[in-house]
Amino acid sequence: MTEPPAPIERTVDGDFRLHLGPDERDLLRRLTAELEELLAAEPEDPSLRRLRPRAYEDEQVEREYRSLMGSELESFRLENLRALAETAGRDRLDAGELDRWLAALNDLRLVLGTRLDVSEDEFADGFDPNGPHAYELAVYAFLTWLQEAAVEAASTALGDERD
Repeated sequence: MTEPPAPIERTVDGDFRLHLGPDERDLLRRLTAELEELLAAEPEDPSLRRLRPRAYEDEQVEREYRSLMGSELESFRLENLRALAETAGRDRLDAGELDRWLAALNDLRLVLGTRLDVSEDEFADGFDPNGPHAYELAVYAFLTWLQEAAVEAASTALGDERD
């Protein structure tokens, strides 16, 4: 049996081909919209804590850092989420767009993983489709799979690929 193509593959032209179905593309758009909304409406939501780890132990220095860099970091995060949503329907991405996908996928995974309290060995015993939070865990696994495929595609040498 032939293995299906990876969801993201580098082409000989140096861009990246997406092999995603309509439902997967819709899910990505929906997730990015939900995270954008959460960032705007609930900036202190506990599930966002891994997106904003402390940079400094000293409270005063941390506040100064947040006042200087906080809005720039949030703007960058929102730009990445919007880029993923805007390009989710495409069949190809360039390297810059793939970088934005990687950043946005990472943010989505961090928030969902924090909400679900996912551990490194979350799927060590398999996946229980009837378990609590089964849908959310399946979404987390999908995001992980997609992120791994993006990293693999980005790191693939051009000479090794056939279009």
